[in-house]
Amino acid sequence: MMDWTDTRCRVFHRQLSRRVRLYTEMLTTGAVIHGDRARLLGFDASEHPVALQLGGSDPRELAAAARIGEDFGYDEINLNVGCPSDRVKDGRFGACLMAEPALVAEGVAAMKRAVRVPVTVKCRIGIDDQDPELALDTLARGVIEAGADALIVHARKAWLNGLSPKENRDIPPLDYDRVYRLKAAMPHVPIIINGGIASLEEAKRHLAHVDGVMLGRAAYQEPWRLLSVDPDLFGEAPPHATMQDALEAMIPYIEGELARGARLHAITRHFVGAFFGVPGARAFRRHLAEHGTKSGAGVNVLREAIALVGSRAAAPMAA
Repeated sequence: MMDWTDTRCRVFHRQLSRRVRLYTEMLTTGAVIHGDRARLLGFDASEHPVALQLGGSDPRELAAAARIGEDFGYDEINLNVGCPSDRVKDGRFGACLMAEPALVAEGVAAMKRAVRVPVTVKCRIGIDDQDPELALDTLARGVIEAGADALIVHARKAWLNGLSPKENRDIPPLDYDRVYRLKAAMPHVPIIINGGIASLEEAKRHLAHVDGVMLGRAAYQEPWRLLSVDPDLFGEAPPHATMQDALEAMIPYIEGELARGARLHAITRHFVGAFFGVPGARAFRRHLAEHGTKSGAGVNVLREAIALVGSRAAAPMAA
């Protein structure tokens, strides 16, 4: 979710569910330690609970970055050893670390010593020619013994040699049963499943086997799905009854961001899928694309776009 789940995206998603746990885009330890921390790590108080996702392999740097994240107020520190992009492979972090489970465990142990908030790990079931049975068990047992509080498993191998990051989203096939077997083998460890889960109905089916479900592209590209999380999974009313209400609730936040120099499009780019399947969705997207990118664009552009959408009671055509 690099370049997607920034703080503005997360503030929007929090308008749709009080219960979901939000994750930052992956940030490298070097960026956290040496970069503009206020810009990279700053977040709105409304985002809680929110986790900082780190990429790195040096235990001392992971510990330092985790401590910085805790000081900024993050509720969880997550170590990503599942991202397959060339950028992370070249930097010796992300999915390539599935080949170095002992180093990952050492990093987790260092992070646990450095912070009091939960430390979690996000991984794949394996990489390249690894046997997923052995690779996932080895990594999982190593990081749990090192103190990891939960494991988030993308139920697909990552092919670092021969496939692009985009191809790694769909190839090779998902193997949800492998994650179920991990949970059965480690019943007392919180296991969260990830990968290709496109609806809340699918998520419910997975919850019969694991402790949690992570949505990535589905939540970002079709955020209206999040409006059902609180009522369907927790028996609670959502923060707002409709997507229109949620977007209008964003307006004071957007006005504040604009006053600090942000451009409207930097915020509204996260709203593109808000009305997927609803009459007027295309007009909504077109209005934001044509007018939201202009210099000086203000919240009136968003209000005009919302007015182009059908009835406030309208629901998406697909669930």
